[in-house]
Amino acid sequence: MSSHAVSENTELAQRTVRKVMLRLVPFAGLLYLLAYLDRVNIGFAALTMNADLQLSATAYGAAAGIFSLGYIIFEIPSNIMLERVGARLWITRIMISWGMVSAAMALAQGPYSLSALRFVLGVAEAGLLPGIIFYFSQWIPTKQRARIMSGFFIALPLAFIIGAPISTAILSLDWLGLRGWQWMFILEGVASSIVGIAVFFFLTDRPKDAKWLTDEERNWLIATLDAEYAARGGAKVAELRHGLTNPHVLLLGVMYAGALAASGSFGFWLPLIIKGLGGLSNIQVGLLTTVPYIVAIFAIMPWSRHAEATGELKWHVCLPMLLAAIGFAFSAWVSDPRYMVVLIGLTIVLIYVVPPVFWTMATRTLNGPAAAAGIALINCIASFGSYIGPQLMGYLKDATDSYRPGLLLLSAFLLLATALGLWLNRKSAIPSSGH
Repeated sequence: MSSHAVSENTELAQRTVRKVMLRLVPFAGLLYLLAYLDRVNIGFAALTMNADLQLSATAYGAAAGIFSLGYIIFEIPSNIMLERVGARLWITRIMISWGMVSAAMALAQGPYSLSALRFVLGVAEAGLLPGIIFYFSQWIPTKQRARIMSGFFIALPLAFIIGAPISTAILSLDWLGLRGWQWMFILEGVASSIVGIAVFFFLTDRPKDAKWLTDEERNWLIATLDAEYAARGGAKVAELRHGLTNPHVLLLGVMYAGALAASGSFGFWLPLIIKGLGGLSNIQVGLLTTVPYIVAIFAIMPWSRHAEATGELKWHVCLPMLLAAIGFAFSAWVSDPRYMVVLIGLTIVLIYVVPPVFWTMATRTLNGPAAAAGIALINCIASFGSYIGPQLMGYLKDATDSYRPGLLLLSAFLLLATALGLWLNRKSAIPSSGH
């Protein structure tokens, strides 16, 4: 091939991937931002809701964590349905239904109704993240996936940066006989349902249907993705059973559970930990909560770009988890609660650089329905971390009147996840190079 042809092909690839990224990533990021906000806004509601509903730390932790149980049970069926009926229709359904359930959280009267609604919220949202990850794998070539995934996962810290001050501000709104935390659930849930309607008109199911690409761009993208499909084994590894029985998929799920146990727990408990410093209004708590997430935004993209440039995936996943484990351990033993909050903030930054590289790594071995099921299974197993983490934090807080045992437990989860990641790589389950 001539240098002129290579240059043209490179320019075509860059132009096409840029168009795909600008079309899909910001919108998908908005969906996940709303999903994550509706999932964790209970942490801000807890500042006043726990007293109104007379919730103990154990009851609150159980309600926060049971979301993941509903999510786990229905995650794999949801992703299989998405692969069969298309992302546009299925994600529309997910968005509208979870928005309605999130708004209904305002009806909670006590620990049992709150837990029931959180469980149904998990059922409604089940499949969104693995569905979007699978959707991206049908649109984005492997070489560019870490960088583009990082743009999507910026939605996680953005959910806190945007949601924390808004949610805590709404807490002061007592209107029409409803408390502020009830208005927070209603307004944020309705917003999700409205955006869900827009999904049906905006998303494109497959590259062949992308009228917003030129014929040349569309043909290049289809040819590139088809070549990658064949290189991974084609239809031989595309059957559903391959995604559900692959031992590497199972172990990746267990590994990621450690990261989700940590991120899920501090998402629910950080506002209460900061409130415990004393002398802070709810709005001040919300603003302080955003600080580590602002820092995370500026860390996610460079970390993912470095992983893409070097092709090294193992340490770009394991090193942040190891350092975060050390951070949680130190935060548990410092005597000054202000230093504890600073250390927890640093661990948040470390945890949030992991997902884009992890999911790039996890989507390189399966095709078609097997990929849809495998991605869902990884997230399903990992979601057990989100389920048990907040509950154990609540139980240990009630039992000891201290956050120290819970923080040490999160450190242990991350150490186990790091060890498993290094062992998987040694067993050649995780590619260390993307080149």
